[in-house]
Amino acid sequence: MTTRIILIGPPGAGKGTQAARLSEALGVPAISTGDIFRANVKGETELGRTAKRYMDAGEYVPDEVTNSMVADRLSQDDAKDGFLLDGYPRTRAQVADLDAMLEERGASLDHVVELTADVDEVVGRLLARASLQGRSDDTEDVIRHRLDVYAEQTQPLTDVYDQRGLLRQVDGLGDVETVTERIRQAIGA
Repeated sequence: MTTRIILIGPPGAGKGTQAARLSEALGVPAISTGDIFRANVKGETELGRTAKRYMDAGEYVPDEVTNSMVADRLSQDDAKDGFLLDGYPRTRAQVADLDAMLEERGASLDHVVELTADVDEVVGRLLARASLQGRSDDTEDVIRHRLDVYAEQTQPLTDVYDQRGLLRQVDGLGDVETVTERIRQAIGA
C-alpha cells in the first residue's frame, strides 16, 4: 500500500514532530524541506548559504531551488512507495510542480493534512524552540513575518486541496499523542 501525504500548517504547528511519528507508523519517509535547508546551512554548502539568507529574513527559499531538491528526493528508492512531505508545497506554483512530479511517476496524493494552531501559541512555541536550539531564524519579528507570509502564500493552498477532496483539518494543539491520534483518524490509518 502506498501513502502520499502532505502536512500543511503554520511554522510551529508541530508538523516536524508529527511527520516523524507518522513516518514511522506508516513506513514512509518524512521529507522536510526545512531539515534539508538547515543541514545545508550547517554544512555551509552553496545551497546552504543561499537558503540561509532567505531563512534569516523569514522568507521562503526560491521555488527553483526547492523544486529541484524535492524532485531529487522523491526519486530516491525509499520514497517509491510513499512519503510524507513537511513544508512543501508552499505556493500554488509549487502545487503545480508537485503535481507534475507525481504525474511523471504515475502517482497521486492520498491526503493533505492541515495542522491548525493559534498564532500566539505558535509564536510562544517557536520562541521557546529558538531559546533551546539557538536558531538564528526564530526571533519574534521574524516569526510573526513568517506567519504573515504563511497566511498570504501558503494557506490558500488549502482551498486547492479542499476542492480536490484531499484536505483534512486537524487541531495541532495538545499533547503529541493526542494530535497524532487526531491525524491518524483523519486519514483513516
